[in-house]
Amino acid sequence: MTGRNYYIYDVFSDEPLSGNPLAVVLDADGLDDAAMQRIAGEFNLSETVFVGQAASKNHTARLRIFTPRTELPFAGHPTVGAAIALAERAAKTSGAPQTSIVMLEEAVGPVRCAVTAGKGAAYAEFDLPRLPMSLPFPIEPEAVAAALGLGHHEIGFENHTISTWSAGVPYVCVPVADLGVARRARLDAGLWRSLLPQMEGPSAAPYVYCRETVNHDHAFHVRMFAPDDGIPEDPATGSAAAAFAGAIMQHDALVDGAHGFLIEQGIEMGRPSSIRLEVDVHHGAITSARIGGHAVRVAEGKLLI
Repeated sequence: MTGRNYYIYDVFSDEPLSGNPLAVVLDADGLDDAAMQRIAGEFNLSETVFVGQAASKNHTARLRIFTPRTELPFAGHPTVGAAIALAERAAKTSGAPQTSIVMLEEAVGPVRCAVTAGKGAAYAEFDLPRLPMSLPFPIEPEAVAAALGLGHHEIGFENHTISTWSAGVPYVCVPVADLGVARRARLDAGLWRSLLPQMEGPSAAPYVYCRETVNHDHAFHVRMFAPDDGIPEDPATGSAAAAFAGAIMQHDALVDGAHGFLIEQGIEMGRPSSIRLEVDVHHGAITSARIGGHAVRVAEGKLLI
């Protein structure tokens, strides 16, 4: 039987049937854009990643990342899942070491990943290809609250206010008072769409966060909604965590040095996820950052296309 092998991973979790499910299609060269988009719609997961031959001989593979409706220049859980899939395939065929470096070509640029495999779920950590940048999106808190089905007095905590950031994909970071408010958030997609200014590329999705957490070793509890991409709610969003580093830096005034944060997501969906964000600060600015998480393979098959 001919075809392309694919794997399904649950990413940003070390347990099956939690985290963010991802389809990884290997040997995807020969598929055109329309075919990849239709295949992503067939899987109907938040993202499907297509792995092809790298343009540079110094890189491991080229990635194309699709939601059910559109292509993304960069995303966190496809990067983690694809890096682990490639490392596991290399280990199976050539006895590669448990720790390896994978260089991935994405539309946002080259992404360096370190993969560690062991007896349990594998772990991958990648350097952000772009550091978070602030975007000038003047959105009134009252309007954001209405789009999320919340009261305007429930927006913000401490000195955290609404801010918009991108590390390749834009997000509107919306601080809310506590876990109770975060759990009640329900996005009115039409109203949200009417608030956003017109711009090229992906539209900015709301990334709701609070300091109160379910897991006491985590620093933030978050939710992300992207209905325009065919994702009513996402169980884990690495690209949003990358952008969120800018909001943390702005509002928490991180001192020089290395900082690590665990971010919980997907709990309201019954798909608990854990994303590790590491930020290096020098002279009051972020100089580098990394996203990491586990992934476990839950299915595999052959795509007969």
